[in-house]
Amino acid sequence: NRIKKKDDNVLEIPSIPNPFPELCCSPFASVLSASLLPKATSRKKQVIKVYSEDDTSRALEVPSDITARDVCQLLILKNHYIDDHSWTLFEQLTHTGLGRAIEDHELVMEVQSNWVMEEENKLYFRKNYAKYEFFKNPLSFFPDHMISFPSETDAAVSHTGILQMFLSSSTYPEIHGYLHAKEQGKKSWKKLYFLLRRSGLYFSTKGTSKEPRHLQFFCEFSNSDMYMSLTGKKISGAPTNYGFCFKPNKSGGTRDLKQLCADDEQSRTCWMTAIRLLKYGMQLYQNYMQPYQGRSGCSPLNITSMRSISENSLVAMDFSGDRSRIIENPTEALSVAVEEGLAWRRRGCLRLNSHGSPIAMSNMGMSIHRSQSWFHHKISREEAQRLILQHGLVDGVFLVRDSQSNPKTFVLSLSHGLKIKHFQIVPLEDDGKLFYTLDDGHTRFTDLIQLVEFYQLNKGVLPCKLKHYCARIAL
Repeated sequence: NRIKKKDDNVLEIPSIPNPFPELCCSPFASVLSASLLPKATSRKKQVIKVYSEDDTSRALEVPSDITARDVCQLLILKNHYIDDHSWTLFEQLTHTGLGRAIEDHELVMEVQSNWVMEEENKLYFRKNYAKYEFFKNPLSFFPDHMISFPSETDAAVSHTGILQMFLSSSTYPEIHGYLHAKEQGKKSWKKLYFLLRRSGLYFSTKGTSKEPRHLQFFCEFSNSDMYMSLTGKKISGAPTNYGFCFKPNKSGGTRDLKQLCADDEQSRTCWMTAIRLLKYGMQLYQNYMQPYQGRSGCSPLNITSMRSISENSLVAMDFSGDRSRIIENPTEALSVAVEEGLAWRRRGCLRLNSHGSPIAMSNMGMSIHRSQSWFHHKISREEAQRLILQHGLVDGVFLVRDSQSNPKTFVLSLSHGLKIKHFQIVPLEDDGKLFYTLDDGHTRFTDLIQLVEFYQLNKGVLPCKLKHYCARIAL
C-alpha cells in the first residue's frame, strides 16, 4: 500500500517538458517530425513499380497513403536529382493508349486500384515543365476567343483575374468552342459546340446556341479522370491528333470512355487546363505554392524563379593586364566569356591519346556532344515530338538529334507557342576546320555544345531561348 501510495504521488506530479528534445534523439535517426512517427509505424506498406523514359524501373516499398508528390520526392532523393519542382508521376494506360500526369496530392494506391488486372499499365517518373505553367503565364492557356465571363463581371478582366475567378466558388468563366465527340457505341465522330460550366460539360444541339433548352449534358468530373490520347488517330480513329477523354474511376472498359478531340494544341490545352481548375480548384494552387512556402517575398500568382548565385554575387573580371579590373560593359563581358570558353575547349581537346599524340580538334568536336543529356542519337521526328510533349509544351523545351533525311546534319527540336518546331543544324568546313551553324554560316560554332550554350543565353534566329532540355533519365 505504501508503494502504491508513493506511485500515486509520483503520478500526480506534472511532467516537466524537455527543453532540449533534439539531444535525446539518436544521431542515426531520420529527420522526421515527431507527430509523424506513430503514424509511420501503423501504416501498411505496399510495393509499387516506377519506370523512367529509358524503360528502366525501380520497385519502392511505400505507405498505402503516400501521395504522388511524396513518391517523386523519394525518387529525387534516391537518385540524387535536382528538385526543380517539375518532377511528375505519370500514369500510362497501355491498352487504351491514354496517359495523364497524376496530381501531386492524389494517393498513388487509389490510382492503381482503378487499374484492370489484365492490362499492363505503368507509372512513369519524368519532368513536366507545364504542370503549373498556367499560374505563371495564363495568356498562353486561355485565348480570348474561347473564354467569356458572367454578365455581372466587367468586360476588361486581367489574366491574373481570370485565374482568381477559376479558383473562387462564386464566379466561374465559361469556356466554349467546337470539339469532335465520339458517338457512343459507334466509330464515327461528330463536331459539336461545347460549353464548360461549373456544373459540368455541355454541348449544344442547335449550332452555337447557349439557351438551356438546346444544351445537353455530356460529362461531370467528380467521379472520373481526364486523360490525354498518346496514340493520336491509331486506336480511336480520331479526326486529329489532339484527343483527350474522360474515364470513370470504376470503368468497365473502352465503352465507358467519353472521347473528345480538338482541332489544335492550343484548344486542347485550354480545355484540359480549365477542367483541371474546375475539378481541383484551390488544391491545385496549394500544390503549386507548396515548394515556395516559407520563402519571403512570395505573393500569390506572382512567383518568379530564384536567381542563381552567379547572377547575385559574381561580376565579370579582366585579369589580362598588370591590374585586374571589373568589366562593366555587358558586350565586352560576353565576348570575354566566349573567348574563355574557346580557350578551355582548346586546352581540353589537346589531351594525348593512347599513342601519345594529340586528339584532333575536328574529331573531338564531332563526338563531344554525344555525352550530353540533351542529345538523342537516332530518334525520329515523331519520337522527338512525343518526348517534348511529355515534358510539357512550355517555351524553350528542346532536344538535339541526328537528322534522318541527311546523315551529316543534326536537328534542334524546340517547343514555342504550344507548337514544336524543328531547325536544321548544318556543318560547314572553312579552311580545313569544321563548324556548325543554324543561320547559313552567319553564326558559327566549333561544336554542338557551344551552339546549345550560345542559344541558352541568346535567342538569335530562334523564336525563344533554349531553357529546358529533354533527357532520358535512368532509375
